Amino acid sequence: MPYLQLDVNGRYPAAEKQRLAASLSATYASMMSVDIRRISVAVRELGDGGVWRVAETGGEPVPVSVLMLDIRRGRTPELRMEVARALCAHCIAILGLREDRLNVEFTQHTGDEMYHPALGGYSPEWQSGEE
Repeated sequence: MPYLQLDVNGRYPAAEKQRLAASLSATYASMMSVDIRRISVAVRELGDGGVWRVAETGGEPVPVSVLMLDIRRGRTPELRMEVARALCAHCIAILGLREDRLNVEFTQHTGDEMYHPALGGYSPEWQSGEE
């Protein structure tokens, strides 16, 4: 944890997905004060017609993307909004996703819900000022 999961329609070259993973990880680590080695990124290509949302009342479903962020709990709503905006900017710049068709959802966890064998076991609880 954190686990950043982007569900998208269509397919993207591996180099673009790797570039996106690097950008998302660096931004998240910096803004959320977390060890970058704890971050995993998934780009789930669900193919054409894989993710939909009704964007207008009474309208038809349209293709969209969703960025799910499984994170340790403790950050303020304001910080989470800043992070969401910054991560969306990478998705838009690198993959060409539409801002009006991209949602971000957070799921917050305690540290003992995240196990990293290479980093000594469970994640510590997040604390303000953590490096």
